[in-house]
Formats: sequence, structure tokens, C-alpha cells
Amino acid sequence: MGLGGEAKGNEGVRAWVAAANMGLGHKRAVQPLAGIAEGGIIVVNSPEVAKPDEQKLWDQLLSVYERLSRAKGIPVIGNALFGIMDYFQKIKPAYPRIDLSGHTLQTTWNEKMIDRGVCRGMVERIKAKPLPLVSSYFTAAIAADRAGYGRVYCIICDADINRVWVASEPKNSRIEYLVPCGSAMRRLKQYGVPDERIFMTGFPLPLELLGDPELGVLKADLGQRLRHLDPTDRFWPLHDKSVEHFLGPANCASRHDRPLTLAFCVGGAGAQKELAVEALQSLKPRVQAGQMRMNLVCGVRPEVRSYFEAAVKELGLEGAPGVSVIGGRGDAEYFDSFNRSLHETDIIWTKPSEMSFFVGLGIPIIMAPSVGSQEIFNRRWLEEIQAGIPQDEPRYASEWLFELLEQGRFAEAAWSGFLKARKYGTYKIHELIQTGTMSRSGDPLTR
Repeated sequence: MGLGGEAKGNEGVRAWVAAANMGLGHKRAVQPLAGIAEGGIIVVNSPEVAKPDEQKLWDQLLSVYERLSRAKGIPVIGNALFGIMDYFQKIKPAYPRIDLSGHTLQTTWNEKMIDRGVCRGMVERIKAKPLPLVSSYFTAAIAADRAGYGRVYCIICDADINRVWVASEPKNSRIEYLVPCGSAMRRLKQYGVPDERIFMTGFPLPLELLGDPELGVLKADLGQRLRHLDPTDRFWPLHDKSVEHFLGPANCASRHDRPLTLAFCVGGAGAQKELAVEALQSLKPRVQAGQMRMNLVCGVRPEVRSYFEAAVKELGLEGAPGVSVIGGRGDAEYFDSFNRSLHETDIIWTKPSEMSFFVGLGIPIIMAPSVGSQEIFNRRWLEEIQAGIPQDEPRYASEWLFELLEQGRFAEAAWSGFLKARKYGTYKIHELIQTGTMSRSGDPLTR
């Protein structure tokens, strides 16, 4: 338990909210729902929830997951080891659109783990009060459904998903799915989930970065960001009327004199931290000249923080105002510090994880190499909506990044992500929990 978060939900809306400690993705998806979570967010594999016999199963699973997540960096055998995990997560090609509703090795294995006791502690806890369950982890949703629990909602955290996210017998399941985009919705239909159990909510974004249902904070932040992303005035002459229409004239005035700010976010298991340091080494002269700031986002892992701090010191940037290491001793502290930093973040550099959906805030993404099958599909989605830009060689970041900046490419990507990615996910989930249904809108701001 304990993702924390002070963001308030709708008054009177309450639900059980669950995630798993499997990297940061599942927990990031439910952090915006902390304000409506009965008893706080349930982390199903935490010692506070799982009893000792269940905890042993989770510890084994988590150990294997984290080792294989970092395996690509191991010389010679790394790709082979990572391939073991990727096989179980592998997503079939989108076409042809064939029936994929039959059970698989992964669905059978997942339900056997449930029968052995995985998620038993969570199921016992939520039976204490008949509230809806919202889970970002498929095993928790399926476990509650198999136990006969009432309303169960499952948040999809990627643009496409493996068959394991749906019960072996989808027609007998009552789980309702909350999806971030059309590709995830179409895949669920292939897996046998009927239309009436799929809701296109969008990914839940932090309420403190939206501000209110009018998106007051988001509009103000984006108006400022677009100025920083267009130093040579390539974007504004083409889009000024559109930007003023959606953001309001007051949010389009240039203000807050600060340098361009880049955040490099590593995965929850610490993957790709070496890329961040390589990029910082290239960008060091720009940082020292006050042309930019760089935030190294380490999550909750002390060893990743230590790695970044040692690299900053070695590069002679210790104490420099242009470099910060952002993380936390626990999930609540990390999410709070990271979300606060996004108000003045202009570009995110990361692998295309669940962070891909943060382009809805109008933050363009430099896409590091994908880690896992689902991230390949997230990359494809970012490219389709023109909100993600593939990274070039990190060691030459000082050159290509600023060339793209001067061409207005990052401003274009920011605006495209804002218009095309859904921003109302958190509000739509509140609405579903409260009413059992969801209103739909064609307005790019309120969908």
C-alpha cells in the first residue's frame, strides 16, 4: 500500500483501487485515483496485503521479472535471457484481424497462479465492502472476477496487450476494460471481450497536471512549453490561431524565463540508465551555458539514484543548477516529485512505456529503444499520432536534439500529442465508478 498522492477525486466517489509492484507502470496508472481509493491504493504483492505463503510466490515472480527486465545489458546472453520474458508478453501482429479468444499458455498459467493463492490477500480485503474494484494489473482483476466479486474494472496500460489480460473464457468473465486508445480496444475485441465491456476512457493522468475539468493547469503549462519548444518561431506562425482557440489567449503569452528542460526517465527496473548518462555527457556544454536543464528521473531505486549522482559528479556537474536527480524513497514521494517537475518539463526522453500517454499533456517524447513487445506497439502509436520522435545517437544529442528544436519538430509533436491523445481518463473513470456508464465527447479536450 502507500502510493499516496493528494490529488482529490470527485466527492463521494469511492472504490477499491489495486496495482502490483511490477515496475512503475501499473502503479503510475492508479496513482491519479489515490483520492478515491478506499483505504489507500492496494499493492497486491506488498507484505501489508499478501500473507506469507502468497508473498513467497510474489517474491519469486518479481525477482524473475526484474532480472529479465535488466537482462538486455548483459553481454552475450542478455538478449536470450530477455527473450524468455518477452515470449510470455509477446503480442501477435494486429493483422489479419482474426479470432484470438481461445485460451493460451499464458492465460492458463496465470489462472493456475491465482488458484495457488496469488492475489488472495487482495480478494479477502475487498470483500469487506461492496465497492467497485479498479485494477491496473490483469491478474488482480481476473482473480476478483473468478472469486465472484461484483464490479471489476481493469485499466489497460499500453496501446496493445497480450492475451493474458483477458480471462481464459472471456464470455464467462464480467471484467470491464478501461482503454487508452483505439488499438487496445480493437485488440480486446479480438480476445473475445464484447463492446459493452470496453470503455475508451484514456490513460489516467495526474489531476494536479490537469488542474480541473476545464484543464486550467494543463493549458497554462502547455502555453509556456510551446514557447520554449519554438525558439526560432517555426511553429507559432502556422498554429497560433489553433493554439489560442484551444488554450485561450492568456495562456499563449510568453512568460517564466527559464531554460529548455529535458527529463530522461528510466524504467522501474533501472533499464537504460546508461543512455541517460551518455546523453548528459553530450549535453553538458549546453547545460553549463545555461541553454537547458536536464532532469535524471531515477524512480524509487537507490542504486539508480547513486548511479546518476556518481555520473553527475564525474562530469563535474555536481551542484550545477542545470542538473537534477528526481526520485523518491517510496512511490508516493517519487510520483509527487516527478509530477511537480512536469509543470516545467518541455521534453521527455524515455522508452515507450506507459509514459507514452503523457503526450496528452502536450509533452513530446524522444523514444529510447523499446523494451518488450508492448513497447513496440506503444512506439507505433506515438508515431501514428506524431507525438514521439525516435532518439538518435545519445552521444551526439547536443547536435540532433537542438536541430530538431530549431526546426520546430518538438513543438509540433507536443501539439499533436495534446490534440490526439486522450486527457480525461481520470475523470472518465470517476464517472464510471459513480454512474456505471460514461458520457462520450468528440471534443479533443474532453475525451
